[in-house]
Amino acid sequence: MANVLDILRERGFIEQTTHDQELADLFNRESVTCYIGFDPTASSLHIGSLVPIMSLAHMQRNGHRPIALVGGGTGLVGDPSGKTEMRQLLTREAIEENARGIKKQLACFIEFSDDRALMLNNADWLTKLEYIPFLRDIGRHFSVNRMLKAESYKLRLDSDEGLNFIEFNYMLLQAYDFLELYGQHNCRLQMGGSDQWGNIVAGIDLIRRVRQKSAYGITFPLITTSSGAKMGKTAAGAVWLDPERTGPYDYFQYWINTDDRDVERFMALFTFLDMEGIKGISKLEGADLNFAKTVLAFEATMLAHGLDEAVNAYSKTVSNFGIRKVPKKILPSSAIHKVLTQKGRSSQIGLNASKKAVEADSCIDEKTLKSGIPAFKLIHMVGLTQSGGAARRLIEQGGAYMNSKRIQLFDQMITKKDLNEHRTIVLRAGKKRYHKIKVKK
Repeated sequence: MANVLDILRERGFIEQTTHDQELADLFNRESVTCYIGFDPTASSLHIGSLVPIMSLAHMQRNGHRPIALVGGGTGLVGDPSGKTEMRQLLTREAIEENARGIKKQLACFIEFSDDRALMLNNADWLTKLEYIPFLRDIGRHFSVNRMLKAESYKLRLDSDEGLNFIEFNYMLLQAYDFLELYGQHNCRLQMGGSDQWGNIVAGIDLIRRVRQKSAYGITFPLITTSSGAKMGKTAAGAVWLDPERTGPYDYFQYWINTDDRDVERFMALFTFLDMEGIKGISKLEGADLNFAKTVLAFEATMLAHGLDEAVNAYSKTVSNFGIRKVPKKILPSSAIHKVLTQKGRSSQIGLNASKKAVEADSCIDEKTLKSGIPAFKLIHMVGLTQSGGAARRLIEQGGAYMNSKRIQLFDQMITKKDLNEHRTIVLRAGKKRYHKIKVKK
């Protein structure tokens, strides 16, 4: 089996490691328990969290045990890393609710059964600490001079708001997490974003001082698009992993609209397709590159939302945009080729579900159109907006279209006269959200 460190490096996950050769030897020698902390500031993770999530999944797939640590305790304090302002402090109840949502999403990528992976909450030990013993036993190992040189603190010290005492303790608490996980689960490796380097090194040093043992760290680069935008940010806001916040179809559309320059890089980071097939994707042009984007969207949606939802999203995209079937020469190891051609049970379930979703969302009785429906009501009815008021605003701002023509008035009556030659009405919200309505006699 290949060394997971080489796999992560080849796929673009690694920015820095501590003790590079020792870490490689450790992976070659034994099964390693590793962890990443997840900030429970919301009930859902977003696409920006996919690099750490995928790294844990790669660890598990290569025989190692991942720990997803929800920061229920540190969340009560707030991590100053990468922030110029103090984070909003959450209640324990809110953090616990958010943690439940996060675990549900992580379970799509990581197998938690039979202790193959652990989901822990640092509130279980941090909230039980006594202040004076903690200062005596842990705080004495930290140099204030060294802490102030950490990037996470320097950014805040240079800001107008400054660094408060609560946040100053954060490094100690995260280092203590690593020490606790080492003691309870023999966790030898902590991973995190590049802004966590100082906190990770502090934990490694604490384990060395308290346990006289070696521990290791890996950091990931900040992933941005080729245009310089932060990963997962769109004009409509963040792209969430929770289907209630970002539906599987919209999730699919995010990936299929990937910049041409990012397709190969994102394929390596956000799918498990073999690198042999991924290499060279950037050299594709025209229709072939668009087919590769379809594969990226399918694979990413399948991981986050399951096979059936990926097929549904693909089928709806075919219906709305008329894209052609992906040729087998484009990433032949992708599940998209098996699912859409095999007659096996799982693929048939997915295809039936997608057909039902497209037709159910797109059908209307001809009698309903006899007297007409106001445009804003129809747009809301098919789910292109959250409310009738939002539909009115969309039309007034010039962002609503019917059969490729802009809708001018929010109360414009849509009737049978608006059917195209295929007896359908195609509504569009903005540039990329479509809904096709088929009319039944």
